[in-house]
Amino acid sequence: MARRILEELKQLVLLRSLQARIFLIILVVGVVPGVLMRYGILSNYEERSVENRIANVQNQLLVVGNHLISNNYFNPDVMEERNPGVSRDVIDAELEMISNLYEGRVLIINSGLKVMEDTYGLSEGKTIVSEEVIKCLRGESVSHYDREHGYIEMTTPIIDTSATSGEGGSASGKIVGVMLTSISNDAIVATMEVLNRQALILENLMLVGIVALAIVLSTLLTKPFNRVTKAIHEVKAGYTDEKISVKGYAETVHIVDAFNQLLGRMKTLDDSRQEFVANVSHELKTPMTSVKVLADSLLAQQDAPAELYREFMEDIVSEIDRENRIITDLLALVKMDKKVQDLNIAQININDLAELILKRLRPIARKKDVEVVFESMRPVTAEVDEVKLTLVMTNLVENAIKYNKDHGWVKVVLDADHQYFTFMVSDSGLGIPEDALANIYERFYRVDKSHSREIGGTGLGLAITKSAVLAHRGSITATSTEGEGSVFTVKIPLAYDRRT
Repeated sequence: MARRILEELKQLVLLRSLQARIFLIILVVGVVPGVLMRYGILSNYEERSVENRIANVQNQLLVVGNHLISNNYFNPDVMEERNPGVSRDVIDAELEMISNLYEGRVLIINSGLKVMEDTYGLSEGKTIVSEEVIKCLRGESVSHYDREHGYIEMTTPIIDTSATSGEGGSASGKIVGVMLTSISNDAIVATMEVLNRQALILENLMLVGIVALAIVLSTLLTKPFNRVTKAIHEVKAGYTDEKISVKGYAETVHIVDAFNQLLGRMKTLDDSRQEFVANVSHELKTPMTSVKVLADSLLAQQDAPAELYREFMEDIVSEIDRENRIITDLLALVKMDKKVQDLNIAQININDLAELILKRLRPIARKKDVEVVFESMRPVTAEVDEVKLTLVMTNLVENAIKYNKDHGWVKVVLDADHQYFTFMVSDSGLGIPEDALANIYERFYRVDKSHSREIGGTGLGLAITKSAVLAHRGSITATSTEGEGSVFTVKIPLAYDRRT
């Protein structure tokens, strides 16, 4: 049990399980948008809060600035003459109120960069040289939010609207001073922390719900695949050999169809194997039975003449030769069934090979007075296994000669294009019935068994031929008219694909 759990965890970690992948996808799709939304909302809230805070402070500072101008703050003699001590106290109180309200510091700086008022009482009478202050004196207000140190800094111009352009000001007035203000963002941070905690609680609740949903959906979505796996295991265990049927997705239907086709193919191969064993047993038993009958006949005749002994021994040798041919063809067929890596591929001149094979077979053709004609359309060189291709050519030409009529003909044509070469064998022989063409490549299949045995065939020649052609990734086709002859066409690639 523990081993199984470890294997499942390993599959989960490696994401080899479809269920684990679906779970992860749902989890990511559910959680990531929530996290991004939380950060987006907090960032937007912070930005809007800072803007509102700056706007509120600026409005109040503009009011204070107007008071400074109306009370001649930058002209102390006039201010004392009009309202001795009162106006300055009011302005100091306003500045103190802003400083306490926003937990900040306000500095009033005149056009000569001298600090006239500091709510902290630290820099009064000092000269301050600041880029922000200089820009503000030129009419450019500046605000800066320092998130790391937790404050907002801004500059507010103090404009004397009574001054005209002729007096060195502008159409809207003259900037006579600057209020440099630093305020705390603690309230914003505190609010953001509260919002962040609430968002985290909501995220955790959502995470629990998403995990539960991901588990349910991943389980439901992979159920059809689990049913397919279970059905295949039942076939594998031998509980059934029937085609499986599992309803579900289009993908599971495709998998089931492919498995059923494979199962059908395996049944066909199994039936073919059983039939092959039966045929082999029968073909091997027949010569042995004949030998035993002949031997028993000789033993039963005690004074049999020498001529009879010689006749019977010739029949026994003939049956032994037939048995040997069957065994030889069976061994060749077994070799053909091996993997294509066993092929000994080399660059071969197909024209020379075909002429050599026909030279060997012409004596057989002369015995039946069959004319063999070779027609080469062009020189052909290809990457093939010479031994197996020799079997192909020999079997086809030899069959065309053996199953031909007396005084008939066999024509061999060799041609090629840029990709394949074609070896075609046509004859004027007995022909093959149309309903038998589909079975001629089966092992031990004979169109006319009595005629085949007279000729000496084993029924394995065309099976060997097709296996050799398929090993080269080629094809073989046959057309025939009964009583008129047959045409076999072999098509093989010029270059052997070593990746297969």
